[in-house]
Amino acid sequence: MAQLHELVTAIAAPWVVLSPRSGQLTGRSADGEGVYARDRRILSRLSVTVDGRPPVPLQVDKRNAGTHEYIAVLDGLGDSGHDPSVTLHRTRTVDGDGLTERITIVNRSGIEITPRLEVALGTDLAGIAAIRGGAADDLPDLVASDELAWESDGIRVSASFEPSAAEDLTWTPKIAAGDEFTLVLRVSATFPKPDGFSIDPPAGRPAYEQVSVDCDDIRVARWVKRSLDDVAGLQLAAPGGERYLGAGPPWYLTLFGRDSLISAGMMIPVDPGLAAGTLRALAAWQGTKVDPDSAEQPGKIPHELRAEAADHGGGLVLPAAYYGTHDATQLWVITLHKAWRWGMPTDEVRELLPALRKALTWMSDYADPDGDGFLEYIDESGHGLANQGWKDSADSVQWPDGTIATAPIALCEVQAYAYSAAIKGAEILDALGEEGAAHWRAWAAVLKESFRRSFWVDGYPAIALDGAKNPVAGPSSNLGHLLGTGLLDAEEERLVAEVLASDDLNSGFGLRTLSKAMTRFNPLGYHTGSVWPHDTAMAVEGLYAAKSSATATSYVEGLLLAAESFDYRLPELFGGRGLTEETTPTPYPLSCRPQAWAAASAIAVLVAALGIDPDVPNGTLTVTPAEHLPWERLTLSGLTIGGESLSVQWKDGETAVTKAKIASPR
Repeated sequence: MAQLHELVTAIAAPWVVLSPRSGQLTGRSADGEGVYARDRRILSRLSVTVDGRPPVPLQVDKRNAGTHEYIAVLDGLGDSGHDPSVTLHRTRTVDGDGLTERITIVNRSGIEITPRLEVALGTDLAGIAAIRGGAADDLPDLVASDELAWESDGIRVSASFEPSAAEDLTWTPKIAAGDEFTLVLRVSATFPKPDGFSIDPPAGRPAYEQVSVDCDDIRVARWVKRSLDDVAGLQLAAPGGERYLGAGPPWYLTLFGRDSLISAGMMIPVDPGLAAGTLRALAAWQGTKVDPDSAEQPGKIPHELRAEAADHGGGLVLPAAYYGTHDATQLWVITLHKAWRWGMPTDEVRELLPALRKALTWMSDYADPDGDGFLEYIDESGHGLANQGWKDSADSVQWPDGTIATAPIALCEVQAYAYSAAIKGAEILDALGEEGAAHWRAWAAVLKESFRRSFWVDGYPAIALDGAKNPVAGPSSNLGHLLGTGLLDAEEERLVAEVLASDDLNSGFGLRTLSKAMTRFNPLGYHTGSVWPHDTAMAVEGLYAAKSSATATSYVEGLLLAAESFDYRLPELFGGRGLTEETTPTPYPLSCRPQAWAAASAIAVLVAALGIDPDVPNGTLTVTPAEHLPWERLTLSGLTIGGESLSVQWKDGETAVTKAKIASPR
């Protein structure tokens, strides 16, 4: 049985197919194999046999995120001898509305053949949470109607073939020497109107053909091209048509607060409309009431939105609209500010001012329940997430001896995001002639001093304060999220950069989530030693902003090594053993691939390395490439600033900028 990270993924969200390299889906499996759409397993079985035997896999040609060709040999057919003379080609394409598969038998032998081609289809239409939690393991396959359709819970899946088949889905074509036979399968589905959030395809899926990279290291261009292809495949649309990125297939292909915002924020330089759509989609679901069951609070940005509640097993039951995140609200403000600086039209920013004010107010009125000046969380529902930062596993906040920190938890990066959101929100309020900016600057100043007094331990900020207000010691990747936010002064940023430069955190392939020096360090621990590309990329952004370019560049080189190892499709996370112990990174068995913020990281890293910092509202653009870069030549073209095209070239220490005029947004 293949692990999730090994599966071949064809995606045009909300449709996705995950299969082994054979292309065969042979039945329900806990590893995630199947055809999915809108949080449902559309098909669990899609297999092909010829003369009663499965084809022998040869190759997978991944043409783009949504189209793959599986090539296999058909033993026992055609000429005798060692050379394969009859092959099977399955060209699988997903689009926003379904799956098309062209199954072609190619006869390169010298004789006519009459193979018996058989296709098997099956499904239980199980929900995504039930599949992941194991609750769907014993569900029987549904019985198909005469017209090859399956129905459950108001969902109807239909399959059709051209040419049509006998009842047992068999074909026995006569294929002359040098000829071929093609069978076309189309799978589609209709869904009932949901009571909650609707997961829909976008009206248009950008190809990002305007973006190009010219670098003396060919891996950079390959990484960017593959990443942008995946970003296009991961795009979805909210009920109002706003584009956003689903976090990753198969479990997380919907709108997330944190994931979608970080991903869209990284993509602003090449797709500002994606950030605008994400901001509006989340603002439409901004909290309006206090509800401990869903963790909703006025002004709070949701964690994830689905059509129905999700029982993940183990007592984790999340409502369809779940708000258990303590950082998405600040990230919403930060993303709005970045979009504005890159040229989001003023009238669009102004439309979001009510949501901005509510988000800022949430930080002071609801995010700090004990009034100590820090933003802390605790799951009050008893069935939600115990940890509500980006590291949301139960063991992600622990002491050096492995003891799990007790709630309420005040994470270090949550405070940094809050400081940044207050300062950036104040800047927007000032620029648009609104009141309240002075209040939020003063609030941020108090937070900054309180953080300095309470979080620092052993020469670096603790990962968190626990329920007793004790700083939880132990270096972790969370430190990288503090850089560039303004929460730390220059000397404090230097100290943090020194910690991040240590071999205990730098694996050589990226930033470890937890230091090797910690008692419960586990290179394959989800948040306790593994490497997450987006986490590394955010540290790279902060390190370049803090002028710690040598350390930043070492992490860029590590990400490139990892990207090359994973065929330039960086997974959600991978093992943190490191370059001193292995020549390629160890895959994490259950990693989503592709994954939104892993894919978006390629653009974030290059923009940070080149030091591209626009301020469209004030008509300025600053480009300050880092002092240490791993290349001699890098040109990044096809960026969008204020609606105009921007290209930046760095060569032998010299910078050239090609751009249209920068005008203030209307």
